[in-house]
Amino acid sequence: MNIQPDRLRSLVASIFRAAGCQPAEAQRVALRLTEANLVGHDSHGVIRVATYVQWLRAGKVLADRSMQIVVENDAMAVVDGQYGFGQTIGEQAVRLGIEKCARHGVSVIALRNSGHLGRIGDWPLMAAEAGKMSLHFVNTTGAGILVAPFGGINRRLSANPIAAGVPLAGRRPMLLDISTCTLAEGKIRVALNKGVAVPEECIIDSHGQPTTDPKVFYGTPPGAILPIAGHKGYGLAMLCEIMAGALTGGGCSDPAKADRVINGMLSIYLDPSFFQSDADFQADIARFIAWVKSSEKTDPNGDILIPGDIEDRTKDKRQRDGIELDATTWAQIQGTARSLGLNVD
Repeated sequence: MNIQPDRLRSLVASIFRAAGCQPAEAQRVALRLTEANLVGHDSHGVIRVATYVQWLRAGKVLADRSMQIVVENDAMAVVDGQYGFGQTIGEQAVRLGIEKCARHGVSVIALRNSGHLGRIGDWPLMAAEAGKMSLHFVNTTGAGILVAPFGGINRRLSANPIAAGVPLAGRRPMLLDISTCTLAEGKIRVALNKGVAVPEECIIDSHGQPTTDPKVFYGTPPGAILPIAGHKGYGLAMLCEIMAGALTGGGCSDPAKADRVINGMLSIYLDPSFFQSDADFQADIARFIAWVKSSEKTDPNGDILIPGDIEDRTKDKRQRDGIELDATTWAQIQGTARSLGLNVD
């Protein structure tokens, strides 16, 4: 199924309005999910629609919530997401970080108890578009425990994304958006819906044996995702859990909270203009990027990219050609829409 982004965004917004969200939130969720598909992160795109609606119906995520400030000073704040949609709560938290950073040159926002924050790259991109650098650590408590520790076979950690953004003069921001595990759970779900294998050396079965079968990951007992780069990714995941879980007050991975997905995010914002002139900052980045790209290529016809280039190219292509959805995902979206009384062609 190939669908134009505007049509998909409109359909998803209609679904969330029918599910009980106010129009502004429905549009916001639709925008973020569709944007994830546009940039090639299908795992965090509209494949989430059916699950989000199920969570909303079950009270595991709440519509039209606003974050609550727990404590704050001029440059930092601890905020509680009240289990609202992450697309709404994340935007509120980032906006607060940008505002504080603009006044003081640096800010730190500790977000606890948010619903699923979606593609974490959305948040450093939002900051970079406002001229701010940012770094974000994320954990998922309870229902998001998916990853085995280095040397173990049982699920103990969440995907623990780390994302960062840098504003660049005359071009789209530099954007790093990675998980500390080999692949996001959503990518396993995409593979399951498509009926294809996942890449090798990414997941294990319940006995710790490597597998490429997505069905095994969701089996009983379930499999687990592996950390990236062995002990290095595991170390970063532990850091994410502490920064986004313990420090925010939302808690590290905890099976006692497995009834819902709860995200925590620790975000650090920096205004480059407080450190040196923006012209000097941008000139040095431009020189550095040119130097990196001047390396001899392994493939003469290839290209040396900087973080975010692949997403930018994918977005340009999918804006032009449409977003391809597998039959299972499209059927799930149609089924969700019909269950809410909507007609879908």
